[in-house]
Amino acid sequence: MRLLDLRRGPTADRALSSVFGLSEIAFGVVALAWPDATLLVVAFLFGMRTAAFGLSLLWRGVARRTPSGARRPSRGPAAVRWTAAGVVLLVAGTTLAVSHELRQGIPVLDGFYDAPDALPDEPGQLLRVEPYRGDLPPGLEAHRILYTTTADDGVPALASGVVAVPAEPTGRPVPLIAWAHGTVGVARACAPSLGRDAISTEGMPAMDTLARNGWGMVATDYTGQGTEGDFPYLIGQGEGRSVLDAVRAAHQVADLDLSRETVIWGHSQGGHAALWAGQLAPTYAPDVAVVGIAALSAASDPLTLAQIVTAHPGALGASLGISFVVAAYSRWYPDISLDDVTPAARTLVREAAARCTSEPGSLVTVLTGVAVSADTPILRTDPTTGAIGRRLRENVAPGPWEAPLFLAQGGADEVIVPRLQDDYVSRLCAAGHPLLYTRYPDRSHMGVLEPDSPLNADLEQWTRERLAGLPQANSCP
Repeated sequence: MRLLDLRRGPTADRALSSVFGLSEIAFGVVALAWPDATLLVVAFLFGMRTAAFGLSLLWRGVARRTPSGARRPSRGPAAVRWTAAGVVLLVAGTTLAVSHELRQGIPVLDGFYDAPDALPDEPGQLLRVEPYRGDLPPGLEAHRILYTTTADDGVPALASGVVAVPAEPTGRPVPLIAWAHGTVGVARACAPSLGRDAISTEGMPAMDTLARNGWGMVATDYTGQGTEGDFPYLIGQGEGRSVLDAVRAAHQVADLDLSRETVIWGHSQGGHAALWAGQLAPTYAPDVAVVGIAALSAASDPLTLAQIVTAHPGALGASLGISFVVAAYSRWYPDISLDDVTPAARTLVREAAARCTSEPGSLVTVLTGVAVSADTPILRTDPTTGAIGRRLRENVAPGPWEAPLFLAQGGADEVIVPRLQDDYVSRLCAAGHPLLYTRYPDRSHMGVLEPDSPLNADLEQWTRERLAGLPQANSCP
């Protein structure tokens, strides 16, 4: 409406209207691009505007009436109005610029991930392979792969990943480390193989040991990232099958001399995936010779994790985790839907499910989640009860594991609190499952993976012993 004012009135008024009109267009563009952030700013802007309107009414009410025939005074001092217009335009322009910057770096899918015309029913079949151009640890070369797997409901699905091997011949078949990545989002564009760090020294442990020991690595994206399909966030069957079928597909890449021995590593969500892959291997993929499972800072008990998050809803990132779980579970399970989310938080959940944690824009989701959860819970009911609670409980890996199991936990982990892992280990021990459990004092969730973390040396030595067929110590009393 302000832009329409350009057609009438004094020149100064028309100029002011154009400034305010451009400002409102900018705010409108931001609102369309960031609907979850708009939930926060609209209350502030509406409140400011309403207050200003009220003050203007008071001013008009107490102002002296203009004598008949006298020149009508302007609606306010010109300097004040121009200053206000400048401030509004500056805020709008800055907001628009920041919005543009936050949207940079979003991965773009390419044709490699498209499903072929004919999809084999058999899981673990290699469909497509090409060189991977990402940043790799020294001494490795890699390929991106597309392969078949199985969704949680038994329906054939697609998954992608990266397989890396020593660039120089080792003179013997290369053992594989199957890597299960941690939380990066639940959207299709969040696939690590789309970026440059699918197999990297950043956020992954003991990467410098691969070429030195003559080990290879296959890192799945899981189904639904990169490829079409539903992403199995903290859904054990889907995660575990994606990991195991990646190993099968890697063995079909031409000119790779891989040994049957496979060790599974996983961190955070990937630790949960590692537990499930190791548990499923004897029945789902008996041809994959899993000789060890390392679950690092694992989201081993989604139900207890939900209890902790519910008790601290305002914690930084808590709303993001809840949003990821609800978005993924509502796609996989018929008894869960976005109707389980309070109306005020549905926009937040939808926007979180569309973003990746590597995007600058994920900060908007985190901050919006803190603000929303301060006033209202994200879920209508306690997530540890009802259908959500039942599904979370189903996705706690109970074992058994035929291969040796190693669990590692940072003592200062702010995401997977140590008591969650302690309780999970205690239950496994009570059930008679032997395992090795090591805590690393003062190490945070990501700090346990840093180059100076003692976990790196421990993981390397543990992996060597598993590939050598040596027995593992048992931490259970």
